Amino acid sequence: MLTFLAAVTLAAAPAEEPVLTPPQAEALRCAVAFAIGAKLQEDKSPLAAGWPDLTTRGKEYFVRATAKLMDDTKASRETLTAMVMRQMRALIVPADTAAAIPGCLPLLDASGQ
Repeated sequence: MLTFLAAVTLAAAPAEEPVLTPPQAEALRCAVAFAIGAKLQEDKSPLAAGWPDLTTRGKEYFVRATAKLMDDTKASRETLTAMVMRQMRALIVPADTAAAIPGCLPLLDASGQ
């Protein structure tokens, strides 16, 4: 009976998030920054005026970077979504996104997107 309860408890526990390497963490942060930046560009925000077009390239970077993180870490879609949402909360203020974009642009250029 105790074995069964332990198995049910473990099955119901949320998946543990993987520990990301520094390059993986940066790729995730920049993917989210590009997604938010693309929205700022679509909304014609003055903060986004000097950035390269993120509406296509940034969105594609987001898709490829998150897919690679899922492959590399074996994280579930739900786990990766939680990680993305945490990054979004950290960058949701447009000024915070604007501060992150310049440091992320080399990743975008290196990705070939």
